[in-house]
Amino acid sequence: TLLVMPVGVLVLGAIAASLPGPAGAVSNPGPHGFSQLLYAYTSATANNGSAFGGFSANTVFHNLMLSLAIFIGRFGYILPVLALAGSLAMKKTAPQGQNSFPTHGLLFVTLLTVTILLVGGLTFLPTLALGPIAEHLSLGF
Repeated sequence: TLLVMPVGVLVLGAIAASLPGPAGAVSNPGPHGFSQLLYAYTSATANNGSAFGGFSANTVFHNLMLSLAIFIGRFGYILPVLALAGSLAMKKTAPQGQNSFPTHGLLFVTLLTVTILLVGGLTFLPTLALGPIAEHLSLGF
């Protein structure tokens, strides 16, 4: 399930950005246009369904790709979680031993939070650098 959001956003967004026809759906060239495209695929994968005002997604290509992103975003999380729940329901409970890691303390919460932020940040850093960060840096100069 860690790859659902990157596949829906980065892979499908890269396909749309690399083809000349679909890339023409953005109204602004450069980093802002890339941000429009990236936001549309992020929103579709997260099942939100919104887009920037200048992005004309009403083309056959974008309708199909955004619907694929919605499909990936919905069932890419649901099916593995259902499989995991079924697997865990069939297992017997194991007694807590001396080497068990407690999941109710501050250490676990801290490690989990840092891991989520690192994985999420490193996954989307290249696209943020090409889109919103590049746009911000170009406005100041």
